[in-house]
Amino acid sequence: MNLAFDALLEAALILTPLVAVLVALPLAAALLIGLRLLAGVQGDASEGMTAALARGSAFAALLLAGLLAVGACADNATASLRLGTWLAAGDFAVAFSFATDARSLLFAALIAFVAWATLIFSAKYLHREAGFHRFFFAMCLFLAGMLLIVLAGNAVLAFVGWELCGIASWLLIGFSDERPVATGNALFVFLANRIGDAGFLMAIGLAYWWVGSVEWGMMGGEQPLEAVKARMLALGFVIAALAKSAQLPFTPWIARALEGPTPSSSVFYGALMVHAGVFLLLRIEPLLLQVPDMLAGIAIAGLATAVYGWLCGRVQSDVKSALAYATVTQVGLMFLACGLGWFTLVACYAALHALWRGYQFLMAPSYLLLAPRPAPLPPALTGNVTLYTAVLQGFWLDRLARGLLLRPTLSLGADIRQFDDRVVDRALGMPDESAPARTLVGSGFFGRLLVRISESLQLLEDRLVLESGGGGMARVLRRVGDAARVLEALLEEPRYLMLMVMATFVVIL
Repeated sequence: MNLAFDALLEAALILTPLVAVLVALPLAAALLIGLRLLAGVQGDASEGMTAALARGSAFAALLLAGLLAVGACADNATASLRLGTWLAAGDFAVAFSFATDARSLLFAALIAFVAWATLIFSAKYLHREAGFHRFFFAMCLFLAGMLLIVLAGNAVLAFVGWELCGIASWLLIGFSDERPVATGNALFVFLANRIGDAGFLMAIGLAYWWVGSVEWGMMGGEQPLEAVKARMLALGFVIAALAKSAQLPFTPWIARALEGPTPSSSVFYGALMVHAGVFLLLRIEPLLLQVPDMLAGIAIAGLATAVYGWLCGRVQSDVKSALAYATVTQVGLMFLACGLGWFTLVACYAALHALWRGYQFLMAPSYLLLAPRPAPLPPALTGNVTLYTAVLQGFWLDRLARGLLLRPTLSLGADIRQFDDRVVDRALGMPDESAPARTLVGSGFFGRLLVRISESLQLLEDRLVLESGGGGMARVLRRVGDAARVLEALLEEPRYLMLMVMATFVVIL
């Protein structure tokens, strides 16, 4: 038994450099599925191969992550692995570095397992759906993004995974792209999460400026920062975590995100992506411990979100919405625990909650039969009309977000389009799409003169000859034609025909 375990541990240590393969596997599956889509693959017969590619990549990632996690736990590894330089510009360099500690690899195994189980469920759930292949393409992108978030050794690589998850989320919320509600909700969620992305980018820039590196191990660990610098650096990451995990004031987007298929809701907003913000807080634990006031702010935000999610969840009549607000409540409690400094407890809490909530979301279609009657409302809501109305409206946060975020963005887009059409296109000499098309274009004095003469002759023809111009010549020709038809009809009469014959003989004689 010991020999077998030692052999397994030795294999895990040898395979540690393959940690990057965990991310490459779902990316390769997404590439193959995308190529099949471009090749026009469709129909029931092609669904099996697409599902097999996605499931196979998730299962292979699960096996490799499990093996590496066993080695990391047995060896108590805490280091990161550098596989080269990704990009460099002057003094700025970003390495291909991956975390090989036990926590990161265990989370990677958890993510791969949940994704694998969800993909098995999705193969039958989405059978004969028009976007079957598109769904599995986006799911593979999402799996690669989540694995990169937990395995990245630096903030830049983690941000790449962060954005992969955001793109996959946008694709699957707008899965039914023929429905304006789905595409509108996808746009709303996309814009709401861009605020968190801005915080993440700000933190990356400040980390390079003040720390000189974007590696996680260099932020707050070996060289403690000044209080102001540590607070600003942590603030950027905390904003990103609040947005991605749908904590206040970013909570309204999660209800709109449920527009996608149930399997995507399971892994995105139940099991995995909603916990990405929690994992980010775990990653910057040494930095947060330097700023107790930031920890207090995280605790307050988590507690407020937990109360908000519990109240809103009690008045939901839709199963998925109720589960989403329950998830928000639990993640709020995780943020509260992070604010209290219980990071190890939060790691275990997040893993257990991810498994349970993912199972609940996949069971959502069955809950209508399992729980035909909604739970009674608490007395605090039934006895207070004002509070009940506020909870039904989600404390009007959704309306506030539409007014402050969605409408200004759409208005800005319309203004930019008008500026592009009226100023940029004219400055570049592009034709005006709203103006009638010109068939002749001339250059130089004589060229433009000929164009003017041609246009004048065309205008004269339109007005004098063509009926569309309504000119006088057209009316005269029409009257002449009518008179000719009347004369022809008279000549066809027998008496007029005999008269014409007799007149002809007279002329001849």
